[in-house]
Amino acid sequence: MRKLLFILPLLIAFVCQSQEKKTKDFDSKKHEIKFGGIKMLAGPIFEGTYEYIYSKDFTFGSSLLMNLQSDNSYTEDFSITPFARFYFQETQEYGAKGFFVEGFAKYVSGKNDIYYSGFYGYKPEKFTAGALGISLGKKWVNGSGFVLELLAGAGRTLGNSKVAPDAFFRGDINIGYRF
Repeated sequence: MRKLLFILPLLIAFVCQSQEKKTKDFDSKKHEIKFGGIKMLAGPIFEGTYEYIYSKDFTFGSSLLMNLQSDNSYTEDFSITPFARFYFQETQEYGAKGFFVEGFAKYVSGKNDIYYSGFYGYKPEKFTAGALGISLGKKWVNGSGFVLELLAGAGRTLGNSKVAPDAFFRGDINIGYRF
């Protein structure tokens, strides 16, 4: 009787453990970190992105941009860009990769050259602005978790700022890792 009381819970635990549903690859890896390649080479402008995979067709995250050389012609010096992405693919098991549409909001500070009449000419003026926009892209993920992403989009500046640009471009070739 004692053996039966010992073996029965052990057997139930083993059966319950063996019935556990196996997770798919995209279920087990829910985090991505990416870095923008073109801006870093051309700028040097650092843009890092974190993306959380909520489901196989929806993710959200945020990008942080820092201009490492303030005397270049890029208008953004610092920006934070939260986003949400919807993935569209024909197969059911694709898992947060492939073609996507992204909606984003952007908080940006930087400088813009403003023309002043007279002998002043163009003078850089600092600004802070917000923008809303949309992007399109494509993401590839290999079996070991390395990510390659193409992204292009634009956002419209909110408010009535005479110094901030009317629109902001969002795009790069991002390289990263899914874990």
